[in-house]
Amino acid sequence: MRPKLVLFGDSITEESFGEGGWGAALAHHFSRTADVVLRGYSGYNTRWVLKVMEKVVAGIVEDENPPAAVTVFFGANDASLPDRCSGFQHVPIEEYQQNLRDICSFLKKRWPSTVVILITPPPIDEDGRLRDPYGDGSLPERTNESAGVFAKACIAVANESGIPVIDVWSKMQQFPDWEKSLLRDGLHFTASGNKILYEEVVKTLEDVGLSLKTLPADLPLFSDLDRNDPLKSFSN
Repeated sequence: MRPKLVLFGDSITEESFGEGGWGAALAHHFSRTADVVLRGYSGYNTRWVLKVMEKVVAGIVEDENPPAAVTVFFGANDASLPDRCSGFQHVPIEEYQQNLRDICSFLKKRWPSTVVILITPPPIDEDGRLRDPYGDGSLPERTNESAGVFAKACIAVANESGIPVIDVWSKMQQFPDWEKSLLRDGLHFTASGNKILYEEVVKTLEDVGLSLKTLPADLPLFSDLDRNDPLKSFSN
């Protein structure tokens, strides 16, 4: 059976199969070797997700065929400022860390052989958030400083647990004009932002032994067929 790669996260994951999305790029990259499964929940924080984990994993795979890897990409909503318009999404930093531990523990208990990869919340362009229709137009409901605190907390959980982590908060800020070129509304990704995360996920998967070199194609490639006797390739 084809291995499965599960993308689990909030809105940045939910929309990742859209045009130019990082999930769609992954599905294309592994088009002959693995199935990319989407589990994205716009607006969710780690507190809410913990309440629905059984529903999240239901039907993804049979337990005897666990996913090869799961990306866990939460924190952007947890990092919402508690005294702003999205305060109902805020989760205190200590609880956020414990929630991440519990999410990863749940996944590893269900699928011991599955590689869990944490992704930090992304950076925030506060000017972009002021223009967001969900805001009140006066103060941004998220700040880059808060997102950075949660990113460091995510990295700390990964390090203590021996789990691979993608620090997208730091990575994106290495690029000039990242605020406008990588984020379309101060939070969600442009095509360029999606490309950066896609490349980081591919690199991290390669580091744990999941790549086009290690995952065989499910059926013979067209280029490998015997032109004189094509059916010979399907005899086994």
